[in-house]
Amino acid sequence: MAKTVMIVDDSISIRQVVGLTLRGAGYDVVEGSNGKDALAKLGQQKVHLVVSDVNMPEMNGIEFVKAVKAQPEYRFLPIIMLTTESGDEKKREGQAAGARAWVVKPFKPDVLLNAVQKLILP
Repeated sequence: MAKTVMIVDDSISIRQVVGLTLRGAGYDVVEGSNGKDALAKLGQQKVHLVVSDVNMPEMNGIEFVKAVKAQPEYRFLPIIMLTTESGDEKKREGQAAGARAWVVKPFKPDVLLNAVQKLILP
């Protein structure tokens, strides 16, 4: 059975590119257009890992990570931040919220897949 990865990004084109990369590697994909949308969809099916943008309307990625990690059933859900933000302060903020990896856009598909494979449980 394929593992499911949730992509959370307000950019449709980024969701499409990340989705193609993940599907090409054999993962199932669920999409959220922002943190609030993703939170609503999170409980609808088993998600094994999340790839989230930082800068989004309604609920940004850091707020989303905090909201996910506040729920006991998702405390250990691995989250990768995929963002244009490359500053150390923002990375520390993401790590403190519970993000496990940080990939900077534009990304190389093999870099993202490597991070996903390291974090997703077999």
